[in-house]
Amino acid sequence: MGYTLEDFCRDTRSILEAGDDHEGRDGVRQKLEALLADPAFRAEYVGSDSPSGMRQIYEDPELGFCVLAYNMGAPRSSPPHDHGDSWAVYGQASGHTDMTLWSAADGCIEPIRSFRLDAGQAGLFDVREIHSIQYDEGARFVRVTGVDMNLVARRVWNPDTGEVREIESVGAGSSQTGR
Repeated sequence: MGYTLEDFCRDTRSILEAGDDHEGRDGVRQKLEALLADPAFRAEYVGSDSPSGMRQIYEDPELGFCVLAYNMGAPRSSPPHDHGDSWAVYGQASGHTDMTLWSAADGCIEPIRSFRLDAGQAGLFDVREIHSIQYDEGARFVRVTGVDMNLVARRVWNPDTGEVREIESVGAGSSQTGR
């Protein structure tokens, strides 16, 4: 028997109860890579027969973390943004997503590091860590957030002007493209 969504959620709950800090969140990232290795999970939640768009597949009733599946038809680039007081772990199921970390200071925002998530890999963006993502048509990935992003305000930057604005997040209750 493979590593199931239920196994992942149980393990994530245990990890976060022991420490909802950078080390614990990195443990969630590692468990997400294990989940993405399971063919049955991929087929059910991010396979070719899975619904298009973004959908929440789990919300923890006690800790509030959420697991979302993304099956994206169109390519997309997000502007630099954070997840407010939450964190996010992105895990690539198929295709790839290019990730960029940003630094903002003195009304200016600059990229500081870029990397690619290929199938089976996961990346952690911690609380208030500024990042952007870019994926091609047909990208499929899973995102785990510390809370339902519908409940969290976050910041979005214009990389040309450095302007920052606070917005409500696109979250689990939406069928729009997520960030």
